[in-house]
Order: sequence, then C-alpha cells, then structure tokens
Amino acid sequence: MEIKHLRSFVVLAHELHFGRAAQRLSIVQPALSMQIKMLEEELGVRLFERNRHSVVLTEVGAVFLPEAQATLHQAAHALDVARASGRGEIGRVRFGFVSSVLPAFLPNLIRALHARFPRIELELKDMPGPDQANALKNGQLDFGLMRLPAVIPGIQTREVLQESFVVALPNEHPLAALERLPAAVLAHVPVFILARRYAPGFHDALMQSLRGQGVQLQIGSELGEFTTMLALVSAGLGVGLLPANAGRALPANVISRPLDLGGYTAATGLAWVDLNSAVKQTVFNLISEVLETEAKA
Repeated sequence: MEIKHLRSFVVLAHELHFGRAAQRLSIVQPALSMQIKMLEEELGVRLFERNRHSVVLTEVGAVFLPEAQATLHQAAHALDVARASGRGEIGRVRFGFVSSVLPAFLPNLIRALHARFPRIELELKDMPGPDQANALKNGQLDFGLMRLPAVIPGIQTREVLQESFVVALPNEHPLAALERLPAAVLAHVPVFILARRYAPGFHDALMQSLRGQGVQLQIGSELGEFTTMLALVSAGLGVGLLPANAGRALPANVISRPLDLGGYTAATGLAWVDLNSAVKQTVFNLISEVLETEAKA
C-alpha cells in the first residue's frame, strides 16, 4: 500500500469530485482514478460509489477514512523525525558534570537548548572527572564537564568556566571577621580539600599554587564531595577550601570568604571524545554560542 494512494483517497474523500481532487493533488484525473482503483483492488473492497454525476464514500470507505488519515499523519511524523534527526535537532545527549557548573553554566545551557532545540533531551549525571573520562571512552557519556587541567589520552577539552577560590567557615570562626583571607592563614587551621583521585589536575595545580606562596596546608581530610565538606564545616570540624561556584549553596551556620591565591583560578572544561553524530555537533555548536554570549556579557 503506497502512501500516495492513501493521500489520493483522503483528498478524494473530502472533495467527492475527481476533478477537484486531482487538482489539489497536482495530478491528472486519469492518474487519480487509477490510484483509487489500485487501492481498492489491493484492499479487496469498494471505497467509493461513483457514476457520471456523483462520488460518494461507501460504508467501508467511511470506516477506512480515519485510519488512512492516521496513517498519513504518522508517516508525516516519521518523516519529520528522520529529517530533524539528520539535522541534529532531535535525540538524547548524555552529560557528566561537576558542581561548579550548577549555579550558572549548566542552567544557561539547558535554557538555550530547550529554547532552540526542544526535542533534544539531556541526560545529566553528577560524577567526578576520572569517572567522566572512563564513561566518555566507553561510550556511556557524550560530553563531560570536568575540572581542568585534565590531560587524558583520547579526550579533548575546552575551557568553559574559570572561578576563584573561597574558604567555607563556621559562622563563629575567628577568620570570619576578615573580608578576604590571605593564603597563609590556611597553614594554621585544619583544612578540608577535594581528594586528588577525584580531580588530579585540579588538586595538583591548587597545591602548587599554595606552595608558591609558601603555604603548607594542615589537611584535615580529603573528601570526594563538596557537600560532604560543607557538612563537616557546619559541624565545626574545620574549614573547607573549594571553588567559588561550588560554594554558592552553603548550609546553616556556614559562611564563605574569598581566598587570595595571587590570581590563581580553577578551570572547568567541556570534554569529549568525538563529534560523530549530528545531535552531538548541534549541542557542541550551541555550547560555543553560550560561551560567546557569556564572554560578551
């Protein structure tokens, strides 16, 4: 059963006139008559009663009409989906991310994607950089948003965010009286930091920056989550050293103070293995646009 035969049937069912129906279909009347005849022969039923003066749907034709319309609608939908997929406007993209992109970058990307390409679905997974790298290589993620530097064979990166550091403090901590903390004060208090295995490049660069200022940290604990770090700070067990965006949502009894690291900042980057599908290329291009917009703001 050909789609064009169904379309001819539906148009003729509405017009009930071979001449007008042929005109709407942009074909000649004998061709329309042949298509209707072929459809009736294939179905083994008569769809129209016609004579020289009138065309009328048979009872079978009236029953068949909504089914034919539904089939044409589904065919049009399938065609639209295939073409949209080919243009990279439909599909699912899997993202890994770290906490620093939650306050601004990730929401901005989601809003831009929903506005421009509402049929692209994002699957989001909160996971540390090494886990993102493994998932990217295994094809379980399409993109990662991880802490830099991250020099990993087979994975490309592009910086999307830079942020300064803050120190999270209990409200009543003596250092809370300062508006900005010099790095040297961290040598005298237990400090919670992100464990190296969760972001090796980030950890090493931070430690190198501190050593460059002559600071040897008194590490209270190395943790896997900044939320855990902030909970320990809230309990009064120490202070936390973390990127500014990761410290935006503070629990009760915790405040933050900027840390002077001599201009050193933390970087977060987009990571990917390849852009081997239209939808991944679309998302990558949109991320580039978001970054350009943010750079001009």
